[in-house]
Amino acid sequence: MHEERYMNGILRDTEVVELSEPPVFSFGQKLRANRTIRNDGTYPGKEIGDVLVKKGEVGYVVSIGTFLQQFYIYGVEFLESGRRVGMKRRELEPVDACEEVDDLPLPEES
Repeated sequence: MHEERYMNGILRDTEVVELSEPPVFSFGQKLRANRTIRNDGTYPGKEIGDVLVKKGEVGYVVSIGTFLQQFYIYGVEFLESGRRVGMKRRELEPVDACEEVDDLPLPEES
């Protein structure tokens, strides 16, 4: 069962400590948001609840930090919105290399 608790008003997963391992994603890696991300009050210039990143939006890792001595936070620059948003691993998925190849035009036969 997934146990959660509040610490100083912040919801904290007690079972997950990502920092004991290296980051899952690397600088420059192409990622996709696997859910819509709304402003929780930490993104300047936007109201709480405003959509920052749409589900399926693609971006690149530009920074890697930590939060609560527990999680990696990946700074991702999203192409469509032009926003740089800090995201947890569970909010992201890698863009499959095969998908990228499928999108490329095939060479014309002579």
